[in-house]
Amino acid sequence: MVFAMLPGLTMAASIDVPVDLTNSSVGYFALCIFIIAYALVIAEEFTQLRKSKPVILAAGIIWAAIAWTYQINGFPPELPENAIRHNLLEYAELMLFLLVAMTYVNSMDERQVFEALRAKLVASGFGFRKLFWITGVLAFFISPVADNLTTALLMCAVVLAVGGTNTKFVTLACINIVVAANAGGAFSPFGDITTLMVWQKGIVDFWAFFALFIPAVVNFIVPATIMHFAVPNERPIPSNETVQLRRGAPGIIVLFLLTIITAVSFHNFLNLPPVIGMLTGLAYLQLFGYYLKMTARKVEKEEHSGSNIGSPVAFDVFHPIARAEWDTLLFFYGVVACVGGLGFLGYLGVASELMYTQWGATAANITIGGLSAVIDNIPVMFAVLTMNPDMPTGQWLLVTLTAGVGGSMLSIGSAAGVALMGQARGQYTFFSHLKWTPVIALGYAASIATHFWINADLF
Repeated sequence: MVFAMLPGLTMAASIDVPVDLTNSSVGYFALCIFIIAYALVIAEEFTQLRKSKPVILAAGIIWAAIAWTYQINGFPPELPENAIRHNLLEYAELMLFLLVAMTYVNSMDERQVFEALRAKLVASGFGFRKLFWITGVLAFFISPVADNLTTALLMCAVVLAVGGTNTKFVTLACINIVVAANAGGAFSPFGDITTLMVWQKGIVDFWAFFALFIPAVVNFIVPATIMHFAVPNERPIPSNETVQLRRGAPGIIVLFLLTIITAVSFHNFLNLPPVIGMLTGLAYLQLFGYYLKMTARKVEKEEHSGSNIGSPVAFDVFHPIARAEWDTLLFFYGVVACVGGLGFLGYLGVASELMYTQWGATAANITIGGLSAVIDNIPVMFAVLTMNPDMPTGQWLLVTLTAGVGGSMLSIGSAAGVALMGQARGQYTFFSHLKWTPVIALGYAASIATHFWINADLF
């Protein structure tokens, strides 16, 4: 394939910076490929085509087109190579970080930590309104440590178990969980991929994210308070189900917290990438898993002799690794590569000039939140980081907040919403969520106003 260049581009053979190809055929071609790929991502619920597949293919096509264009026009061929290597390094750091976090979450799930919590809530005998608030608050406070997707699925399991055929309660509780999980993830570097990207990039200090705690609370509380009055004032029949933690569950929880401390310490005190601390924490889990495996037979004998010390089921750390959200991790690669390619062509520079120079940082960052309701917040935030506009910490926190909670306005705007549409199929739908979008948008606006009010010294 030969891509026609605009007049004058062939004079750039001696350049050492990327050529602006925004008005060239290769630029238009890359844009079309990305739009088609992302349309397939948005339509995942209907096509059942995993979201990673179209973006990975698009990434390869876009970068092949760029490299071929540089080859046939005599541009320095090492420029595309160096650019994609840089993108791969950024992706590798985030992917390995997320892989360790997912492994710990899956390990806790395998040891029945979440199942025990679910059983306890189901057996509580609370009314629908109280469960509405309990699941929302738990989603808000679990998602900063785990991730919003896992948190939402856990709380939705509770809602479905107690709600049964009460569609109104299930619908409202699911909406509340999505909003709470996304809001909770916005004030923690570990709560969402977008906050993780900003922290690992070194733009915002670890502790600075917690300035978003009160705005995040407002984002959750405002719509929840309004929806509260629509929740049926009834009490479901409690269950007598009990779940026993498997052996090693408390130890894995402690090791996960220790791993987070290690990652933060490596970054803050040793100036090392946080991913190095996370991988060190993976070693903690591997060694603990070795201990559980080596002592499983002995514990099984003790259990048969009458000792009640929990299930002796052996633990293998590679099973939780295999259960990681590989589709999400590979989708993340496709997004990083695609957006990196569009940035290399010059489109992110044009977008940055339009949004951050002409509109201003505040308008641009609020718009980013609206975009994340339609487009996944991962490519949106990666695009902003690639643009790297010159902004104060307050504005970087603003875009972190808006990208994190903006996706709550539509059910397709976040991984939590998409997952719950599948888990509560027929009860929590796109249109049932859309009905409450104005209320969620009110919380979105209130959280932004709160951020400007309490964090005014950061602007």
